[in-house]
Amino acid sequence: MSDGRKKKNLKGASQTATEPSSTIGLLAEYDTPGALIAACVKVRDAGYTRWDSHAPFPVHGIDKAMGIRMTVLPLLVFCGGITGTGVAVLLQWWTNAIDYPWVISGKPLFSLPANIPIMFELTVLFSALTAFLGMLVLNKLPKFSQPLLNSERFRGMTTDRFFVLIEADDPSFDKKATATFLKSAGATSVEECVDENTRSAIPRVIILGGLVLVVITWVPLALIAAVRATPSSQPRVHLIPDMDFQPKYKPQNAISGRLEHAGGTFADGRAMRLPPTGSVARGELRDDPHLYKGKNPDGSFADGLPPALTKDLNWEVFMARGQGRFKIYCSVCHGLDGYGQGQIAQRAAKLEAGSQGWMPPASLHREDLRDVTQTPDGKIFDTITNGKLRAQANPDQPYPYTMGPYGAQISVEDRWAIVLYVRALQRSQQKPAE
Repeated sequence: MSDGRKKKNLKGASQTATEPSSTIGLLAEYDTPGALIAACVKVRDAGYTRWDSHAPFPVHGIDKAMGIRMTVLPLLVFCGGITGTGVAVLLQWWTNAIDYPWVISGKPLFSLPANIPIMFELTVLFSALTAFLGMLVLNKLPKFSQPLLNSERFRGMTTDRFFVLIEADDPSFDKKATATFLKSAGATSVEECVDENTRSAIPRVIILGGLVLVVITWVPLALIAAVRATPSSQPRVHLIPDMDFQPKYKPQNAISGRLEHAGGTFADGRAMRLPPTGSVARGELRDDPHLYKGKNPDGSFADGLPPALTKDLNWEVFMARGQGRFKIYCSVCHGLDGYGQGQIAQRAAKLEAGSQGWMPPASLHREDLRDVTQTPDGKIFDTITNGKLRAQANPDQPYPYTMGPYGAQISVEDRWAIVLYVRALQRSQQKPAE
């Protein structure tokens, strides 16, 4: 419609015509960077507050000429970085020390050096996001349309023209007085810059398409969450097998030591020959049954520590060693006090409630375990070394142990140190106050 106003037809449908253009400011053109700087100084000194300069390249000294001061963005970035550091510390402290405390090899539940990498990463992440988003907000971006681009003269700014724009909403703006002032400041031309309202709304199909894409991006996340929360008897999918399923030989193994689609080196499928019966590796001769098996020569369990170990033994250091090994390997199930209430036991009791397969760890303070006639020191050593088998097989529980063997993880001397500490722990709980 020519009059630029909305009119309604007889059916009530409205039709919108192009609205009248409005002045957004006066655009002054200058020939050289020096003329631009001089004009900026005069505009600044005249008290205008809503204006800007435009040049095809950075002009040295333009910030000072315009009176531009440091923005608040560095402070925002600093606050964002501090927030990231605080979030990292709080998150790791809460998860490791409060919500899910887990003792790993006697290490503290929360240690600042161990958490520095995450603190650094979140500090950088929050700072970068604050810098990016803060820049957009402070510059009032994004803008889908800029009325200045409607000016044919302003397009010369990309090559060799220099401009000053004083906006119409500046408190000191007056169309005639401001135009006269800009000409007196050395402008070669001054023109009125108008907003012709040529911007069009984003098509609805694009908005709907964007919403559909956003919803689609959540589908994989929902599927992943569903799979994580659903128990499965199938192995997880290996998109990249890496070295998990590589064909290889394993020493002294006749089954899994075979390569896929190929037999072993020898007839029985092994990749190497077994050592002759009775052979012992150099330095591995273990001819002291008390020291290495916890047994007497007749096969019965021995009581007390092996004489070969106690000769010239520093008992205080040895006891401290046993306490440290106990905390690392034993306390997670038996508890620091030995009553069988370690972290694994407590969590398993919740997860396996009502299950026939779960057997809680034994209390080390049971009467039969404290009685050396029923449970000699050698028997405790043997249990640490070889574990404890279930009383009877359970087809629903393929793991045959109620306590797994630790002979491969703990050295012989450390096993005896644990035995010594267990005895001291038992006595500490049974002595009368006097």
